[in-house]
Amino acid sequence: MFASNSLNKSIRLALAFGGASALAVTGTATAQENDEEEQVQEQRVERVQVVGSRIRTDAIDNATPIDVISAELATEQGINSLGELLRTATVASGSNQLTAAISVGAVTEGGTGAESISMRGLGANRTLVLLNGRRAGPAGTRGQVAAFDMNAIPISAVERVEIMKEGASSLYGSDAVAGVINIITKRGDESSINVNVNQPFESGGESYGINGTWGTTFDRGSFRIVADYKHQSELARGDREHFECRQRYLFDAASGERADPIDPRTGEFHCNDLPYGMWLWNAGAGNYTALINSFDYDGAHAAAGRAGYTPVNPGDIQTPEGWYPVGFDFESDGWLDASHPFQDLATMIPETTIWSIYTQGDYDLTHTTNAYFELMHSQRETKTNGYRQFWEPFIPAWFGIVPGWDGDVFLDPTTVTDHSGGTTTVDYTRAVIGVEGSIGFWNWDASFQRSLNRGEYFQKIILDDALVMASDALWGDPCVGEFSPISGRPCYEVPFFDPEYLRGNHTQGTKDFLFDSETGRTIYKQDTFDAYITGDVFDLPAGTVAIAAGVAYQTDQIQDTPGEMTRLGNSWGMTSAGITAGRSTTRAVYGEANVPLLRDLPFVEVLDFTASARYTDVNAYGSDTTYRASLNWRIGGGFQVRASQGTSFRAPALFELYLENQSSFFNQQSDPCFNWGAREDEGTLNPIVAQNCAAAGVPSDYANNFGSATAITGGGAGVLQAETSTSKGVGLVWTSSDNVWAASADYYEVEITNQVSNVGGVQILNLCYSSEDFENEPFCDQIDRNDGTEDGNWGINTVRGGYVNVARQFVRGADFRATFANDTPFGFVRVRLDHTVQLERSFKQFPDSTAVDPIGRVGNPKHSGTLNTSLSRDNWGFNYAIRYYEKTDNYDTYTNGNQTVYRGTDVFFRASAPTTVYHTASVNYRFSDFDVTAGIANIFDKKPPLVSPASGLRNVGNSALYSQFDNLGRRAFLNLNYSF
Repeated sequence: MFASNSLNKSIRLALAFGGASALAVTGTATAQENDEEEQVQEQRVERVQVVGSRIRTDAIDNATPIDVISAELATEQGINSLGELLRTATVASGSNQLTAAISVGAVTEGGTGAESISMRGLGANRTLVLLNGRRAGPAGTRGQVAAFDMNAIPISAVERVEIMKEGASSLYGSDAVAGVINIITKRGDESSINVNVNQPFESGGESYGINGTWGTTFDRGSFRIVADYKHQSELARGDREHFECRQRYLFDAASGERADPIDPRTGEFHCNDLPYGMWLWNAGAGNYTALINSFDYDGAHAAAGRAGYTPVNPGDIQTPEGWYPVGFDFESDGWLDASHPFQDLATMIPETTIWSIYTQGDYDLTHTTNAYFELMHSQRETKTNGYRQFWEPFIPAWFGIVPGWDGDVFLDPTTVTDHSGGTTTVDYTRAVIGVEGSIGFWNWDASFQRSLNRGEYFQKIILDDALVMASDALWGDPCVGEFSPISGRPCYEVPFFDPEYLRGNHTQGTKDFLFDSETGRTIYKQDTFDAYITGDVFDLPAGTVAIAAGVAYQTDQIQDTPGEMTRLGNSWGMTSAGITAGRSTTRAVYGEANVPLLRDLPFVEVLDFTASARYTDVNAYGSDTTYRASLNWRIGGGFQVRASQGTSFRAPALFELYLENQSSFFNQQSDPCFNWGAREDEGTLNPIVAQNCAAAGVPSDYANNFGSATAITGGGAGVLQAETSTSKGVGLVWTSSDNVWAASADYYEVEITNQVSNVGGVQILNLCYSSEDFENEPFCDQIDRNDGTEDGNWGINTVRGGYVNVARQFVRGADFRATFANDTPFGFVRVRLDHTVQLERSFKQFPDSTAVDPIGRVGNPKHSGTLNTSLSRDNWGFNYAIRYYEKTDNYDTYTNGNQTVYRGTDVFFRASAPTTVYHTASVNYRFSDFDVTAGIANIFDKKPPLVSPASGLRNVGNSALYSQFDNLGRRAFLNLNYSF
């Protein structure tokens, strides 16, 4: 066969050292060679291609820091997905990653259930994912599909993952700004059946999988097929105590004791999740007490002798029997209805079913020419459940429309429902066909690839036109025999003011009229042709000069069609969007050269220089040229120095160019002109803002919240340019002469300029009202504000934003690694420590903005790492793994640290995470054709850290929701493999 299916010797040694990359194999070739290999060396060393270069080399000396993660690590630690495996890498551990749990309840890139990797915290769309050295096309749903979904390929098909931790656009084109992840699939003639089970000690979140692989080699080729099935059971909020109803989680500043109010009905700290009841917006009532009123469902209010409203003067509030004001002082906060059984049913980790099939093969056409193919298809179905709050209508109580209510207030009934969540299905197909060959010592390769992503996202919605129609019926508008104008539902008189309606016990008529579901569809197609040739050109005194040159042609096409109600803007309280459709064509030529400069001199065993360059033209924005240069210096005594510098770029994603009017919502209190007079009196408001708010006619005492405002985001086609970046790195590597010890330290920095950023919503408001040229400020043209001269509503209706090239990011840090691998009296011991230090990750929204650096804040630990230890003896294997994250907090983001005031009492809130360490242990036994691994993950049952909602951190219940923290708790895992 033309191409050997076995791993190159240096890569095998790297895996033996626990994926310690080239650092563990420097200088090892001659010590490991056998007589047969020496005979081959006399002719020429076998050359292979590894990630980070198009030139085939012996891979012994590498100027680029590359991590090699064996898929065996997943078996040892009970990891059953590629995304989870990659999150153990230090390039991902220092920043919050997109996981299936984080995608629940939020609109995220790739849609619900998608998992991606963001290297160095620079974003998943700045990390290029390759599959066997070729691009893996985007996968997911909704208009913001840009990254590869790690769910698309089963971990059972993966042999190892190579991670290049530097930018590489000169080699691979757009998106390789932060680095490259190259997924290498299994080859050869091994055949096996594998079953794995992951069982938490508490119910909920169980997973299991079964896969089979069959491979064969024959005289002129090879073939392999992998079939995989995986099921992840849902973890609901009610399955874990740490996700229970959210409390305020405040502490008295003097005593340190909990300062939360007590719910008299339970005797526990008050649950402050989603409140429901009657909102009263004051319009001048003399006895106005509270914004929220709760109904006395169980008679507890009356039994406690709580006071309701007693009207005395004209305009005073009057309520029906059983209604009580809540949430206006410490005692009444405990009476607020903000806990509901629906919340326990909400999804934390979604139920997900994935099946996939992967095949690959090759065939020798001639002695020097080989044809190959890859074909993969996977389907993922993700189901979620949720609950939500909604409200309507807005009725003046003094009009006498609602029986029993009176006074100068507006009535705003607010209810909760479990009509939320949905099902996401993603079908992903990828096919590759190619031919490779050799001409003397020159190798060439030409391939065509198509990836096709088809996704559907079914979601439960609330019909806005039905809500409006039912609200209008309260004013006497016709209902019986009428139909809602957009959804065409027969009108139903919704009992908005019925206490049972407010706590989510909706009649069937209400459900039939207000509730609906819809399905959106996403198609993303990527075609890629790539051809290159590499070989030796001439000899220098220090060695042979090798080059590579190639061409690439790529087309990308997206069409996302949201559900009909979403397109019509008729889905209440949810993101709306039009059809996102676009296409781009990319053409590129590239070249690379490796030049040996010096050999076998004092303090210079090896000195090589490598350079690459690429010219890229993208019809959606224009052309760009990138380069990369690196130096590899093997000093002697096992020491090596490597350094590199290069440029990269990222063409705007199709959704950044063509996203069609996607909307979101924000609170009116984010308006710089909301109650601006009081803040001016306090001295906390920029005088320019006060001046501009006054010029806009907004009264200084305007403080009524008339509901959320809408922020619309659109694409930047015709405006956006490519992001550009420069990366630098320098590293020191040492390997002991006996190849037992190895260590490395690599410093990196990446600067991204002209970064694409979505400017909208609150940002546009602030830019408008802080402008020194308010009358001519273009950002102000993007704002629609109400004219409150008649009804007092000066709130924001809509803010229109979009994607622009304005931002800048700069990251720098250092990666450290130490390995030990040797035979001992106890057996073969392997130890690997990976540690990363993030020194800076600053972000500037605009050139004159203050840089924001999240390092050290929750989700962004400065220090993180892994320690993996294994012992192999006879047929037994023992593994112990530790993941750790340094303590973090967000206190530097608040004016007064973690100090605040609650109901007149000085309190402090929790916005921190302690140093977190997770332990996993497993034992492996091999007998006959069987291989059994059993273990326990999260041995000490470490829970996510508890934070206060006042912190503004991402949380569910009081648990911080970040990818570094384990949601499942202690769990046992079992992996049974039968080879044949």
